[in-house]
Amino acid sequence: MPAFSTWRASATSPRSSALKLEFVPLKTDTIGLKATIAGELDSFEGGPGGSIVAAARGADVKIIGCSWLVVPHGVSVRDNISAMADLKGKSIAVSAPGSFPELVAKAALEQAGMAVGDVKFASMGSDTDRYKALAAGVVDGAIVSNEYLPIAAKSGIKELVAGSKRCRISCASALHATGKTLSARHDDAVKFLAAEMEGLRYAMSPSRRSHRDHHEITGSKADDQRPAFVFDWAVKAQAGRARPADPDGTKLDYMQNQLVKAGSMPAPIDLAKVIDGSIREKASSLAGM
Repeated sequence: MPAFSTWRASATSPRSSALKLEFVPLKTDTIGLKATIAGELDSFEGGPGGSIVAAARGADVKIIGCSWLVVPHGVSVRDNISAMADLKGKSIAVSAPGSFPELVAKAALEQAGMAVGDVKFASMGSDTDRYKALAAGVVDGAIVSNEYLPIAAKSGIKELVAGSKRCRISCASALHATGKTLSARHDDAVKFLAAEMEGLRYAMSPSRRSHRDHHEITGSKADDQRPAFVFDWAVKAQAGRARPADPDGTKLDYMQNQLVKAGSMPAPIDLAKVIDGSIREKASSLAGM
C-alpha cells in the first residue's frame, strides 16, 4: 500500500530521528499525488507514472528515489480464465486512469499481443477494492498485489500474469515531493529519506525472519499468511532496497512511453527535470550507507 506522509520537525537530534512522521491513510497514489502538489502532504510513495504525467503538465513534483524495483502486482482472474485472450470483451479492475495498476494492465495486454480496446477497464480504488470485486464476480480480472495469493484459491482466484516476470516497468514505487518542499525543507527531506533507509535496512537485516509476521503493524489477524508471504517474496525477488535506487530516467522511459501511447500525455519529456537525486545522496551519507 502506498505510504503518504507529513513531516513534523523536532529539535531533539541532528539525525533522522529529529523528525516525527505522520502517516495519512489514502486509498490510491493518485490521491496522494494531488494532495502533495496541493501542499497538504510533504511526500507520498507510489507509482511514478502519475508524477510524470503531472510534470508534463507543468506540476511541481519530483521523484527522489525508488525503493521498490520489482512489480508486485499482476493480472489475477477467476478460475474459468486460462489465458489473457479469454479476457477479450471482459472487465479488468484497475485504479484511476494513468495509475500504476492501469499501466501494469496495459503492459500485460501488450505482452499478450492484445489491444487495450479488447477489454474493459473498471476504475476501482485500492487493491482491496479490486480484489473484493474480483472475488464477488463483479469483474473477470483485476490488477492486484501478489499479497493476495495465499488466500486467492479460497475465493476461486488465481494469478494469470505475474508483473514481476512479464512487465517491463522497473520502478514499481517511488518517493515523491514537490520542488518547493525540497527547497524549503531540504534538511528535513534528507532526514526523512535517511529514516526510510534505516527502517528498510533494519527490516532486511540478517535477523529479518523475526520481522516476517508483523500482524500488529499490518492490522492483520495472527493466522493471516500474507505479511510473511510478501516479505519472503520481496527478499527472493530482491524487490526492495534499503538504499533507494537512483531514479534513473532511462528506467522510467518505458513507463513514460506507455503513458504517451495511452494518451495520458502528449509527448515524452526530459525526465531529468522530474528527478532530484541530491536528497538521496545526502540521505545515504547520513544513514551511513
